[in-house]
Amino acid sequence: MLFHLIVFLPLLGFLVAGIFGRWIGDQASEFVTTGLLGLCFVLAWIGFVMVAGGFDGHYPVANWFTSGKLDVAWALRIDTLTAVMLVVVTTVSFLVHMYSFGYMEEDPSKQRFFAYLSLFTFAMLMLVTADNLVQMFFGWEGVGLASYLLIGFWYQKPSANAAAIKAFVVNRVGDFGFALGIFLVFVLTGSVSFDQVFAAAPGVAGKTVHFIGFDWDAWTIACLLLFMGAMGKSAQFLLHTWLPDAMEGPTPVSALIHAATMVTAGVFMVARLSPLFEHSPVALSAVLVIGATTAFFAATIGLVQNDIKRVIAYSTCSQLGYMFTGLGVGGYSLGIFHLFTHAFFKALLFLSAGSVIVAMHHEQDMRRMGGLWKEIPFTFWAMMFGTLAITGVGIPFTHIGFAGFISKDPIIEAAYASERWGSTYAFWCVNLAAGLTSFYSWRLVFMTFFGERGQFSSWLPAPVHDDHGHDDHAHDDHGHGHGDGKAHESPISMLVPLGVLSLGAILAGMVFRHDFIGESFGEFWRKSLFIGQENDILEQMEHVPALVSLSPTLLMIFGFLVAYYFYMVDRKASERLAATVPALYRFLLNKWYFDELYDFLFVRPAFAIGRALWKGGDGAIIDGIGPNGVAARVLDVSKSAVRLQTGYVYQYAFAMMLGAAAFATWYLFGGAR
Repeated sequence: MLFHLIVFLPLLGFLVAGIFGRWIGDQASEFVTTGLLGLCFVLAWIGFVMVAGGFDGHYPVANWFTSGKLDVAWALRIDTLTAVMLVVVTTVSFLVHMYSFGYMEEDPSKQRFFAYLSLFTFAMLMLVTADNLVQMFFGWEGVGLASYLLIGFWYQKPSANAAAIKAFVVNRVGDFGFALGIFLVFVLTGSVSFDQVFAAAPGVAGKTVHFIGFDWDAWTIACLLLFMGAMGKSAQFLLHTWLPDAMEGPTPVSALIHAATMVTAGVFMVARLSPLFEHSPVALSAVLVIGATTAFFAATIGLVQNDIKRVIAYSTCSQLGYMFTGLGVGGYSLGIFHLFTHAFFKALLFLSAGSVIVAMHHEQDMRRMGGLWKEIPFTFWAMMFGTLAITGVGIPFTHIGFAGFISKDPIIEAAYASERWGSTYAFWCVNLAAGLTSFYSWRLVFMTFFGERGQFSSWLPAPVHDDHGHDDHAHDDHGHGHGDGKAHESPISMLVPLGVLSLGAILAGMVFRHDFIGESFGEFWRKSLFIGQENDILEQMEHVPALVSLSPTLLMIFGFLVAYYFYMVDRKASERLAATVPALYRFLLNKWYFDELYDFLFVRPAFAIGRALWKGGDGAIIDGIGPNGVAARVLDVSKSAVRLQTGYVYQYAFAMMLGAAAFATWYLFGGAR
């Protein structure tokens, strides 16, 4: 009953706020949804303690549907992996709900916003408690729908609508692969239930499937298709383009999407299906290479972004790459551990950014900021704790440090220790990304909180005014404006979540390390993660050279020093560097030109095809020749025939004479034969 409540209370909150919100009012909707999430938060931690003590099981809800051999039940799968995800989702979601009290205070659609938040949470909880692939796909699509609604929440803005559509469409590409993977798993095992699929997995190992004219290893094809879904949902390289644009939604949405729900779904899915991926070294190598590439690629883009939320968005993309790198080397608990700690410090960074945006009257460009640490000290220290966590500050060769140090550095060590194909490439990618992460994170802190207000405004392009005289740099203000023009600290409802998440960013790694990758690993995880007999990566990473263990810290320090010099000592140095290598600067600023490339390869051809079908197919053929064309010709003929009906008898007599003459001619020269 406890786990049923955790899953379905957010659904109740969504229904109450969504259906009755107009009658009970905004404030009641806020309290109902947040109160139910608070109860879920408490119950999830109780469930976590129960599962850590040895409790697990399957809890049927209902029989969903049966079609031939396909029997899909609705049930809750409770084990260690589920318990970890329940804690992550409910904790961050509850704090985001609480934070939204202040952030959305003056928004006229608060009731709708809180309803969507609860729907988002319910869909993610359905995903992580799924007992079969079809149920997981239901939650998978549910978070996709909720993200569309929340990213496009301010639907009056064309940019918000475009971002919501982009997220929805890009995820459909990945979900197509996920659906094909589910179909193939059913063909191979005769079931979609996790227990039956996992039990049948060893018997399928070594078998092949015929696909596009070739015979492929069965589990390799299945796992690659499933991972395609993870690439879309978790914004991995090639399917990453939707994630930065998701910043068009309100900041609490960004925190929920990036820290606890949608983007973590792919990482969770690969970990849940570890019994399948362990049978496919090729698929794991693909996970490893794509994850490491994403970690480095996204970090390079974060170096030059000026929107405070976009910097953090690209850091999310990069950190997800670390998680997949951990999964790819076979260290499934490494990926989940970083997911766990990342939820705290990434939510902290986003919500701190939201507090900065509110203080700056909804300005998001860091070039217009500066000197805020004295005006909003609580937000400053929260951002500092999040930055110390994401950059991996800690004491080398110990287990003392901020959350990112405890969970991220072992992934780098595991990439070095792994003998899997692509591991050397992955090690260098994630190690270099550690230095880049430090640079762009401290760059954000220095530009936002230190120096003078608007100290980098000279970097801004000349403002462009539209026909109505509006400045293209202006931002929509959804509340919290202050007439005195000064920065003000956020309300208490926004600061309390920052305080709680700060504790998580500081302590989560040190407190839980022994359960995820330490001496209690086997007892804690039991059977929720499958590790093959030959997979000893957790042991191997403990014996890497000292320089390997030290390298992330050295690169972190180097990134900090470079950022300090560029943005605190010589504030013109970065401008000079950009002017020295303008092509590289534009390449990074334009995000490796992926949007332009996809626009050229897919968007324009799609529009061209659509235009051809519209103008040529619908207009020329259907309207011109088809049913509409025939109808038009009949109308033309009838109009001509109507003109013959004049009412004059002599015209009718003349027509009759012509007819009689024509008939006589036919009869004399042809008809009589």
